[in-house]
Amino acid sequence: MRKNTKLTVSAAALGALALGLTACGTASDPAARADSGAKADQSKALVVAASPTPHADILNYVRDNLAKKAGLSLEVKEFTDYVLPNTATESGQVDANFFQHKPYLDDFNKKNNTHIVPVVNVHLEPLGLYSKKVKDLKELTSGQTVAVPNDTTNEGRALKLLADNGLITLKDGAGTDAKLSDIKDSKGLKFKEIEAATLPRALNDVDAAVINGNYAIEADLKPATDALALEKAEGNPYANFLAVKQGNEKDARVQKLAQLLNSPEVKKFIEDKYTGSVVPAFGAVK
Repeated sequence: MRKNTKLTVSAAALGALALGLTACGTASDPAARADSGAKADQSKALVVAASPTPHADILNYVRDNLAKKAGLSLEVKEFTDYVLPNTATESGQVDANFFQHKPYLDDFNKKNNTHIVPVVNVHLEPLGLYSKKVKDLKELTSGQTVAVPNDTTNEGRALKLLADNGLITLKDGAGTDAKLSDIKDSKGLKFKEIEAATLPRALNDVDAAVINGNYAIEADLKPATDALALEKAEGNPYANFLAVKQGNEKDARVQKLAQLLNSPEVKKFIEDKYTGSVVPAFGAVK
């Protein structure tokens, strides 16, 4: 039987999580956090929150093919947004999550006073520029509209992709948190900020959109072949990783999963299944 539960965002769920965080009186106590991993019941399934594609796909492969031999019971819960996986990890509703990159996590922890930490890098989903109306970057001209993710880190990442491909010019010093106001020269292009998960559906309403790799794949887009422009993997800071609440890094179940996620079998699975649209990014997160 597949232990795979798909969750969607709702006001009730957010409210319940908020209550859970408020009720967790020792969440900000470093000593309590540090001891929590050691006290974890090793006989229990490790519950991991993940975006459906490719994160849950990779975890499901590990669960179905590698976990039993390693003595690990693994349960995967799918989330379709970028908020609940972290709040659920912070509140203890799940043991870990797998959906995000370091710039996003740093921004999330700062804004939400959460204490999520990375464990191990797994893969990179190159951000891409897609269109149903033009077939080449040169066809994007003044007056046309480009949609970008509306969250801080992914918007900055999207603007860098556009700048790297000559579609805009950013002000000097604009970094990973660049905003639309940091555009020095828009080359006449117009921009629309949209929630990352809904960007594929916006392709019918705009001339082009910068879409995260996981959402592109879910929408049957093939980043390696369909993108007008695609991030380079080399030196990219946006590797996605397994993450836990601070203090749970040494949980033996977490360590087992980390080893499996960085195994040759998972590397081959990623390369064979995603053919360049998702690439392995093994190595410790700094």
